[in-house]
Amino acid sequence: MNSSLDSFFKPNGIVIVGASTSPEKLGYGVARNLIQSGYQGAIHFVSQKQGELFGRPLYTDLMQVPSPVDLAVLVVPNTAMPGAIESCAKRGIHAAIVVSAGFREAGAEGAALEKKCTEIAHAQGVRLLGPNCIGTIDTHLPLDTTFLQPPMPTKGGIAFASHSGAFAAAIIDWARRQGFGFSQIVSLGNQADVNETDVLPLLADNEHTRVIVLYMESVSDGIRFVETARRVTQRKPVIALKVGRFESAQKAAASHTGALAASDTAFDAAFAKAGIFRADTAEQMFDWARALEHCPLPRVSRYAREERSLLDPRGTAILTNAGGPGVIAADALEVNGLHLAQLSDATLKALSANLPPAAGIHNPVDMLASASPQNYADCLKLLLDDSNVDSVMVILPPPPMFTTESVADAIIPIIRSSQKPIVVALLGSELTANAFERFNKANVVTYPFPERAASALGILARRAKYLDRGRRTEDQTVHGLPSTVFSSTDELLSAYNIPIASIKLARSESEAARIAKELGFPVVMKIASPDILHKSDIGGVLLNVKSEADVQGGYTLLVERAIKTKPNAKIEGVHIQRQIESGQEVIVGAVRDPTFGPLVMFGSGGVEAEGLKDVAFALGPLSPLEAEEMIRKTWAGKKLDGFRNIPAADKSAVQDILIKLSRLAHEHPEIQEIEINPLRALSKGAIAVDVRIKF
Repeated sequence: MNSSLDSFFKPNGIVIVGASTSPEKLGYGVARNLIQSGYQGAIHFVSQKQGELFGRPLYTDLMQVPSPVDLAVLVVPNTAMPGAIESCAKRGIHAAIVVSAGFREAGAEGAALEKKCTEIAHAQGVRLLGPNCIGTIDTHLPLDTTFLQPPMPTKGGIAFASHSGAFAAAIIDWARRQGFGFSQIVSLGNQADVNETDVLPLLADNEHTRVIVLYMESVSDGIRFVETARRVTQRKPVIALKVGRFESAQKAAASHTGALAASDTAFDAAFAKAGIFRADTAEQMFDWARALEHCPLPRVSRYAREERSLLDPRGTAILTNAGGPGVIAADALEVNGLHLAQLSDATLKALSANLPPAAGIHNPVDMLASASPQNYADCLKLLLDDSNVDSVMVILPPPPMFTTESVADAIIPIIRSSQKPIVVALLGSELTANAFERFNKANVVTYPFPERAASALGILARRAKYLDRGRRTEDQTVHGLPSTVFSSTDELLSAYNIPIASIKLARSESEAARIAKELGFPVVMKIASPDILHKSDIGGVLLNVKSEADVQGGYTLLVERAIKTKPNAKIEGVHIQRQIESGQEVIVGAVRDPTFGPLVMFGSGGVEAEGLKDVAFALGPLSPLEAEEMIRKTWAGKKLDGFRNIPAADKSAVQDILIKLSRLAHEHPEIQEIEINPLRALSKGAIAVDVRIKF
């Protein structure tokens, strides 16, 4: 079906069904924009009345339209849409943009109509974009199938796909004032057929596209979306603004894992797995996009690969003529995972020779308010020549003695020729307007404040690290699901080589004593009840029980406590388990997200799990690198290396179990939740102490 999708982006001929001679009608706006865009293919109009529009004939029947025509823009009443789609199929048109509204977004009746249109389209082999969308734009082809007010956006390297037509329209207008353009724009509307996953590879295929941005309200097929995006992001960066973060959380689940895994957490994990950068705001999304469009990526050092930082602490230099903004920038770099470069002795000596004695030559480099355009140029060259500097932020408030545009003219050639990323924090408004125009014309990215410039440098570092990480991450594709049915939790975990402390159910005091003797003392005793999930909360756990007599007494005590605190709970008996040597307790688990599949969790275990919320999530199955990064993000993971009087535990064993659990969850879709809490990390090895599974 890809050939029909290509028709949305590279049609040989277009027909507007519902074209109008009335300027206030959408059918007129679409026709006007298509003509004015300069589209070189065939253009046809179909209307209820014969006549002419923009010097072209108005046909009254789609069958009258001559070839070539492989894309239809349907601007007809919603009730007429099923017939219009059938007419497209009859004419041999297999791609249709449904501009009209009044479908799913309008209620149950509209949803039924949308379903009918989709069924007709699928049966007839017609792909639909929309309904309730504004169409597509390609500034380089050129092509404009929207009804928006002219002019078209300026040419650029940003491809933009949006679930919201109104948001896309507003961004197009806003971008003109901000000084950036687009390669392609796709309004997805209700996504009755074509969705964000379908268009991602096609946007990436466009030779003019440098970066893709997505405005998303949902995802149609989460697993396919992640798989497709992973392939795309190895070629071109993708940024997403996913709205609806604070919609009602999932119903409280039966485990810590489920309770902590809000729906938005799954999107964070999915984007991370796919290599998509999630923006917090629309402004941030386009700040990042502009940097990725025009700036080279910084190097990724050995330190960045092995440690926690995005870049080596040597990484970033700040060049400014004012101390205050320099301090703001330094703080903002740290927030974005970057660090100030340690300038070399040679650089410090050269800066000192070029600047007044009162200037600050240690990073941030404060040239003072008297800094001239030549000072900016000379010092920028010195910083770029320093091997300790991987990126530079130039801060440019209006100089007191020079025009801002004169500084821009001095540094633009240096920025344009640099192999290192440079962003400009251009502070001010009226006095910086001419400089802003010069920078924009030269494709030098500017930001009105140091914080936004630092965020842009941060995304460049993240992109560089992602590409390097992708080269070092093995494919985690799992081929085929095992058909084995396991009779017990012990058997299931053993099949994945996850060590587990055997646990047996005793239904009486005497049976408890016999089991404890078989397992060997000391033992742990836990009340067994499907209605008591957090046993320690009711005193339902006894540790270090050392004799048969103590086991029998413990059985009676646990049952009495359970009945007293949970009188309606079903009591199955008491679980007996051999007590494991002391170690650090962590939690590992997985919950099946309905959109993306198994969402794997790692964090602080035992009774601390929900209280501390010291957890990290990722989509399974996990690679060793992904598991390592999950562990590294949490205090529980850091503590495995040892802390004060807490001895170090076997981190590699924990990582291995986390990977195996992610595979287990991936390969057994019947499991809704699985949790090992605690997983006890020993000095050598790790063992599952308590396991819960929900089908």
